[in-house]
Amino acid sequence: MGKSVISHVIPRTYQDSVRLMRISEKLSNLDTIQRSFVAMGTDANKRVLEQIDLLTDAVNEAGANDLIFVIEADSKDAAKGALVQAEALLAESEKKTNSGSKMEVLPKTFEQAYKGFTDANMLFVSVPGPYAALEASKALNANMNVMLFSDNVSLEDELSLKKLATEKGLLLMGPGCGTAVINGIALGFANVLNRGPVGIVGASGTGLQELTTLLDRGGVGVSQVIGVGGRDLSDTIGGIMMKKGISLLSSDPATELIVLISKPPAIAVTQTILKDVLSSGKPVVVNFLGEDEAREQDGILFTETIEDTAEAVLSLIHENSGPFLATNSDTLIKMANNEREQLADGQKYIRGLFAGGSLCDEAIDVLRKYFQGVYSNVSVSKKWALNNGRISKKHSCIDMGEEEFTQSRPHPMIDPSLRQDRILMEATDPSVAVILLDIVIGYGAHDNPTASLAKIIRQAKAEAAANKRYLSVVTHVCGSEKDPQGLRRQEESLCNAGALVLPTNAQAAKIAAAIVGAELN
Repeated sequence: MGKSVISHVIPRTYQDSVRLMRISEKLSNLDTIQRSFVAMGTDANKRVLEQIDLLTDAVNEAGANDLIFVIEADSKDAAKGALVQAEALLAESEKKTNSGSKMEVLPKTFEQAYKGFTDANMLFVSVPGPYAALEASKALNANMNVMLFSDNVSLEDELSLKKLATEKGLLLMGPGCGTAVINGIALGFANVLNRGPVGIVGASGTGLQELTTLLDRGGVGVSQVIGVGGRDLSDTIGGIMMKKGISLLSSDPATELIVLISKPPAIAVTQTILKDVLSSGKPVVVNFLGEDEAREQDGILFTETIEDTAEAVLSLIHENSGPFLATNSDTLIKMANNEREQLADGQKYIRGLFAGGSLCDEAIDVLRKYFQGVYSNVSVSKKWALNNGRISKKHSCIDMGEEEFTQSRPHPMIDPSLRQDRILMEATDPSVAVILLDIVIGYGAHDNPTASLAKIIRQAKAEAAANKRYLSVVTHVCGSEKDPQGLRRQEESLCNAGALVLPTNAQAAKIAAAIVGAELN
């Protein structure tokens, strides 16, 4: 059957990237649609379209402020129908936004918004990277804090913006800041949390979500959650915003305890960060992902995993040694033995497929304690790096939120379909014993991710059984019961599909290791 590609350009019509990703997701779920691309006409987006052979002449002539639609479908009529539906979805989304706004028409520029919302003190920036720095600088010069959700901002621009913010005593969270909770207001991908005594500064989006939701399970709320962007602790940036975050939390009367979470900082930056921590005058727990062991140094608690971090915080707050989240080792071993006994000969590998980058990193750190190495498409030594994240090898953990998977489609936290296809593919490999998954819920995420995932898990297990194999599926849901999707509802859906559901990401990785024969410590 032939395929038809049509495109449409709406000049000078900026739309938020998250809104456009949701429209792309809905179009991709239509049976007659092969691929859809709804985005702004930036050079970067045009390059992506060219790489996937969807760049039309009309789109090639579009400008960065033009909205572009590209639809590949089974027929021209199907493509035209999808385009009409896309424009209707966009109009519906704008109508909903306007109905909740105190302005009759959405502002088209920062200047218009600034005049219309005179009591606002923060700008959320989600425009294409080349223009994000300009909008952020406008806000900073107007004495507004900024959450810079956009990525593809140059390191030079990031440094300049953060220096300007520091001079003005403001926050510049990002670039690529996906999660924050400021004065009880969730920004980006975040969860519904109670207010409480713990203030957190992090350069890790889903790491922040995992930590805050685990604290929520333990009955502890947060005062502030400040994201700083993944490059803040590099040598170039020097931890400018993490230091600012520490300063703000140190002087915040609602914050009794400070937590820092990040991938390992540059060595020189670590020393300056710890110096600020020591002068905060408050208890501090630090999790630099990848730490070899938990320790206490100069009164600072250093932890290994995000789960360990949550346990340390809960112990300090409750003045009790816990554990609060850990599952009894005997229980984990019994669960693992029950799964392992059903495996066929030759089933020996774990395939981790993650929506959250920090959760992928944490799983790799846990698994490395039991195996020589784990292959991945992210942050590993050259020896264990996968040249192509679409092809697994032995024990593998794949971050499916990386650019190689999201260039022409929404993030897996929004659209789970690509990961679900990958689950079915991995399930056909006779050497695979365990598929390890994270499910992230909350604001911005898919409204019911396990509804379709449960069907895929059942299908994968059934196909394995038809080939005289058993497929173990181990999962963890990162979220709170107060999230729109409902933590318990999502967990029950997975359990009913035959998956193991663990209360933390670290425990999920740990039991996956035990299923393939590792001895738990």
